[in-house]
Amino acid sequence: MRADVPRLPGTVIVVKDTTVQTSFAAAGTAQPIQQATLSTKLMGTVTEVLVHEGDVVAAGATLLRIDASDLTAKSAQIAASIADAEAMRRDAVTQVGRIRALYADSAATRAQVDAAETGLLRADAAVRAANAGAVEVSSLAAYSVIRAPFAGVITKRFVDPGAFAAPGTPLLSIQDGRRLRLTANATPDVARTLRRGQVVDATIEGASMRATVEGIVPTSGNLYAINALVANSSSVILPGSTATLLLPLGEHVAVVVPASALVRQGDLTGVTIRTAAGDETRWVRLGTKTGDLFEVTAGLQAGDQIVIPAAQTHAIPAAR
Repeated sequence: MRADVPRLPGTVIVVKDTTVQTSFAAAGTAQPIQQATLSTKLMGTVTEVLVHEGDVVAAGATLLRIDASDLTAKSAQIAASIADAEAMRRDAVTQVGRIRALYADSAATRAQVDAAETGLLRADAAVRAANAGAVEVSSLAAYSVIRAPFAGVITKRFVDPGAFAAPGTPLLSIQDGRRLRLTANATPDVARTLRRGQVVDATIEGASMRATVEGIVPTSGNLYAINALVANSSSVILPGSTATLLLPLGEHVAVVVPASALVRQGDLTGVTIRTAAGDETRWVRLGTKTGDLFEVTAGLQAGDQIVIPAAQTHAIPAAR
């Protein structure tokens, strides 16, 4: 060994052939499972918007209010209609009782009884119709206050106070990024190896994680959409991020190294090789990552000794 070539402090391991999973990298995006654009069934002026884009809100929180003065007036009218209908029903009940008594004494005809009972049925119907109108108005009044359907972040504010709101017009958008759905396309030979509930590897913006297959559905062009769920409770992953699902295809023999053994220099990736002449950096080409292990597709072979650095040390001369 040359005396001028330093040894890198660390653990020396011998590279071996290892059976690893063959994977298909399906590219896609990560989107929130829960996201909604809120609107109303009313026509009215927006009187108050209580949130801004980026605000975190709790489920049920009041977000926006719409002028409902027209509904207040209509509620008063309907209340009067209910009172009138109930009064008419009371009169109809009294009339039916009177006519039935007269009929029992043969002082009224059967036609008069039938007419009185028909009047009571109509009075009952009028009461039900008035009450139904009150329920409808009450239901519409609920749309004058827009509340958060779930906890999340306000992502878009479409209106300001003074704007006119119409049925179906977008008012606010909200999303909950604590659980994400990764959607990627795959060919039938890949899709048939998957099942709901299966756990697969995934990367989102370069970060490795585990995803649970939610479903496999056919799309156009003889492709299948693979939906997988990822927990994101800390909201580190931003919705819309680029994602890759590593879908299993089978097994093959390959050389793998732990991530801690890798040396990076710009766009180059290598490992420290221990030889009889000393330690040197050898540049390699990486394949897929499984857990903390990277497959090496070029640059290493079984039997090579590599060093896992104990700590940050001085550079090792690269192989020439």
